[in-house]
Amino acid sequence: MLRIAGIIVPDNKRISIALTYIYGIGPVLSKEILVKAGIDENIRTKDLNENQSAKLREIIEGSGKYKIEGDLRREKMMNIKRLKEIGCYRGIRHIKGLPVRGQNTKTNNRTVRGNKRQTMGSGRKKSAEKT
Repeated sequence: MLRIAGIIVPDNKRISIALTYIYGIGPVLSKEILVKAGIDENIRTKDLNENQSAKLREIIEGSGKYKIEGDLRREKMMNIKRLKEIGCYRGIRHIKGLPVRGQNTKTNNRTVRGNKRQTMGSGRKKSAEKT
């Protein structure tokens, strides 16, 4: 069981895929780290020896080059907070909980607005109802 940056990396996956379980490391960065460590990307996580796992841990956590997990989440939240405080368009969209990057909102934002699929009546009162 390999533990990097407080995350337990799955044992039965290839190491290049398993590293992507760490927030801030994608497929490209994972391969770059493995090249630096001199580890084959097709090897399974459970087959790593202690030296290889220590090398990976040192490259990811020790170098300070890569922002991962808590630091990256904190930076992301600070950026959003800054946009909200200065009151720019993107900040206002974040406050309202609407799409920020120019997406169409008339039809294609069900996940943001909630899945409200209501059909509207004609607005005309029925004759039996009082007005």
